[in-house]
Amino acid sequence: MKAEGRNAVLELLKTDKNIDKILLEKNAQGVLAKIFAEARKRNIRVQFVDKAVLDKESPTKRHQGVIAFTTDYEYADLFDMVGKDESLIVLCDGIEDVHNLGSIIRVAECAGADGVVIPKANGASVTEAVIRISAGAAEHMKVAKVPSVNYAVDELKKLGYWVYALEAGGESIYDTSLTGKVALVVGGEDSGVKRLTREKCDKVLSLPLFGKVNSLNASVALGIAAYEVVRAREGK
Repeated sequence: MKAEGRNAVLELLKTDKNIDKILLEKNAQGVLAKIFAEARKRNIRVQFVDKAVLDKESPTKRHQGVIAFTTDYEYADLFDMVGKDESLIVLCDGIEDVHNLGSIIRVAECAGADGVVIPKANGASVTEAVIRISAGAAEHMKVAKVPSVNYAVDELKKLGYWVYALEAGGESIYDTSLTGKVALVVGGEDSGVKRLTREKCDKVLSLPLFGKVNSLNASVALGIAAYEVVRAREGK
């Protein structure tokens, strides 16, 4: 697996994950020079190469002069995320676009979530693109792959979590107490949270919309909801 881009590689270097080597563009300066210094501290092999070599290794050409080669992404176990009295877990139901998953992981990490849950089928996995789009947040956030989102909902409810689907047509999020153990289910762009999953959740929560567009991007909706959880905790 590869991590591309300055932020993604810098965040990777802050973890204890195994890094096989780093490709750096020749004459590295600024942030790239900082990456080189950090890599040397950890005795990671660094190769200085021409931009053409990096372009060849990067289908997107968004490497920003650096690519790190790592072992495959290591998923967490769902039950490694639980246990705290004040806990936030994010469940992705049908998030198929890597840009959305990367953004969701970034939002979850910034909001202090304990983990992100994705299904083994019918959804995006953590890829090099997801790590890059998350700006390195995927290196710090626990991500669990589960048999299904409904399985995760059932297990979290057994452990005392209040599970809320973020979907249109529900109760206003501003009328709901979001303290304690909270799990937020965010759905795909087209399908939203699936019917059976909504039925399994404790409540369906909605954000008020005042414009002509009738929906928010999944990661934007999650960002608003996750920080409502943060606000509820801070206000206790």
